Amino acid sequence: MQNKIIQRDEISDFTSKSEEFFPLAWYKKMLEEKPIYYHAGTDTWNVFKYEDVKRVLTDYEIFSSKRSRTFTSVGAATEEGSIPERLNLHESDPPEHRKSRSLLSTAFTPKSLKDWEPRIQQVVNDLISEIGDKTEIDIVKEFTTPLPIIIMADLLGVPHKDKQLFKEWVDILFMPFQKENAEEIGKMKEKAAKEYFQYLLPFVVEKRNQLAEDIISDLIQAEFEGETLADDEIVRMTMFLLGAGIETTSLLLANSFYSLLYDDPKLYDELRGDLNLIPSFVEEMLRYRFHISKMDRTVREDNDVLGVPLKKGDVVIAWMSAANMDKDVFEDPFTLNIHRANNNRHQTFGNGPHFCLGAPLARMEANKAFKSFIEAFSHIEPTSGFDLEASLQPSAAGQALTRLPMKVRR
Repeated sequence: MQNKIIQRDEISDFTSKSEEFFPLAWYKKMLEEKPIYYHAGTDTWNVFKYEDVKRVLTDYEIFSSKRSRTFTSVGAATEEGSIPERLNLHESDPPEHRKSRSLLSTAFTPKSLKDWEPRIQQVVNDLISEIGDKTEIDIVKEFTTPLPIIIMADLLGVPHKDKQLFKEWVDILFMPFQKENAEEIGKMKEKAAKEYFQYLLPFVVEKRNQLAEDIISDLIQAEFEGETLADDEIVRMTMFLLGAGIETTSLLLANSFYSLLYDDPKLYDELRGDLNLIPSFVEEMLRYRFHISKMDRTVREDNDVLGVPLKKGDVVIAWMSAANMDKDVFEDPFTLNIHRANNNRHQTFGNGPHFCLGAPLARMEANKAFKSFIEAFSHIEPTSGFDLEASLQPSAAGQALTRLPMKVRR
């Protein structure tokens, strides 16, 4: 049974897709005027300041991940399309959460990352090679979208020839609900979940007899306190790992290229002149341009730890991307600055027990992607007539670029 969905767009009430894509003005207003804000229409408390967001995300004894209402609409309202109960990191608190996380973290060890590094680099190299001598490309279509799809397919251990299927399934399973089409979207999600389950289950069954160096094999071998994972649990869990690994990384890469083209056109030359700046660039992009990080929690008992009267059952939404703009933590926060000393203090990947398991993988993909791309292309610039508003579409996490044309030179 799925939780009741909170319409997040009612809280922010943006007037355009472009405004939601880069909502700095709204964040600034909320941080200065309504740092803790009750929204009657959705019956939610919303927190924006860095320390308040951190408190909500880390203090699970007061703010629980077990919920009956949420704005996160992932998966489908069927057994095939839902996370197995004992693996539901999103809907559990410690100590139960530790067991689930321990089973899944088997696939995301430092050793795994080291083993995956050359495979990730090869995917990056192949995509750059396929661009060839073109002088104008759509970076979303040719690089930022296929890169994480191919990587996740490879790391799962399934053929990346089916990458378009993965993209279609992820787009649907992570599609946000809208009041006017909730029933239609629900049916689409159920169909996508069934197709994904039927596609992947044979791979899992086969790998039990032929283990390899991939995430599915790692999950087959995962064990914690004598517990292991069943085939159907692995399939259903990879559905969510796949979506998280594809959508978020794709958005990070696309938004970062947009920033290089339109926020600070001189920055590309600076990075090309010193490739050692790329890790700092990636962290600043996570802080400055990744405006999709927010998470809800449910109040366990009446309290006033945030300075407002919270009641048991209240939903509190922590706006991590707004916290990344808190002037009490980041100097001149609304300015892009890759030399910022503490830009890695952002809360984009969350905080506390639920800190994103895939954060090291996302960082590795982004760093390798930008290093190799910047080495290969001496210059990039915008194309004329680009319409941002017409090039955005809603995603589970926020507004996503559907296209980003740019001129390139080897």
